[in-house]
Amino acid sequence: MLMTNDIKPPGRPRVPLAPVLSRSSFAAWAGARPASVLDAGAVRQVTSGRIAIALALREMGIGAGDGVLVPAYHSMSMIPPVLACGARPLFYKIGPDAAPDLADIAARLDGSVKAIMVTSYFGFPQALDQLRAFCDSHGLQLLEDCAHCFFGQHAGKPVGSWGDYAIASSMKFFPIYEGGCLVSARHALSTPQPVSAGAGFEGKAALNALENSFAYGRLPLVRAALWLPMQLKALLWRLLKRGGAPELAPSSSDSSFEFDPRWLDKRSSLFSRLVMQHAAHARIVALRRAHYLQLEQSLAGLPGCRPLFARLPDGACPWLFPLLVDLPEPLFERLYKAGVPLTRFAETLWPGAEICANSIHFSRHVLAFPCHQELRADELAWMAATIREALAT
Repeated sequence: MLMTNDIKPPGRPRVPLAPVLSRSSFAAWAGARPASVLDAGAVRQVTSGRIAIALALREMGIGAGDGVLVPAYHSMSMIPPVLACGARPLFYKIGPDAAPDLADIAARLDGSVKAIMVTSYFGFPQALDQLRAFCDSHGLQLLEDCAHCFFGQHAGKPVGSWGDYAIASSMKFFPIYEGGCLVSARHALSTPQPVSAGAGFEGKAALNALENSFAYGRLPLVRAALWLPMQLKALLWRLLKRGGAPELAPSSSDSSFEFDPRWLDKRSSLFSRLVMQHAAHARIVALRRAHYLQLEQSLAGLPGCRPLFARLPDGACPWLFPLLVDLPEPLFERLYKAGVPLTRFAETLWPGAEICANSIHFSRHVLAFPCHQELRADELAWMAATIREALAT
């Protein structure tokens, strides 16, 4: 199978894969503040979703020899926190609609299983009523993985409300460099409030978010004003790296799957928390939905592909637009070379996880495209046209 790293695009993608800061990020937006995982219960803001998973497992009392059920369709970053607490990841099947297979889950309960993780893929909330009842009847704890699903609700409750604990990845939805959340709707959190990782981390989190914005032509006046400090920062960082200085930010911010326990007690940066607080949440949801539907309409009826989900539910806030493709490799190669940003979620599965035909099929055949709130109209139009052209080739 052709892997993402096998082909190099001509420089960075022409369109930002994740949201970048712009003047519009904090614009006033009509409409009520939408429900989010932050509304589900007590919150701890940390540096990544995987750190939040580790803290959730600690809150649950998961330890050596315990089994933790994980969906066979998963991010590799979900597994190291399980291993770090001495537990065993056990994989369960999902259905053709990406919902947990309850019959398969029941068959895997061997007496060691203490918890189950469930993922709401690409921002589409799972219907967790049945799974919640299943967990209660079998004495299992439920960890709701909202890494793709920061905003939204199901059955009148905010996402994150069904699990004993929930985790989220705020850097997938806000124009920030790092950020994640641990939430509990059912329990008081024993995890102390995290602390700052220091001035170096605080500065890096802010500057990297700004640099990413500048790279895509946003905030030109700010870029001009910060030109000299940015040059000095780059020089200083090269000198520190040459001297073997420790990393100032977690590897999760640079798309690594590693887990570093040194970040367990560290708080998300002040910059990230301020952006989350003051960004227009209603704008994020409204524009993501509009961009998703625009891509859906633009690609409708093309041969050899269909959206992974038949419809966008009311209130759902998509992370990406997942397209299920019959022949993904030639399409991926054309798009990657053209500079179209895309994600192949779960492209690599954890060893031993290839037990589910649906998971394997999705990992190989789903190409996911950005639909975030900071896409400009011309960027979205170019991306849609390029995807259409590549599908027609």
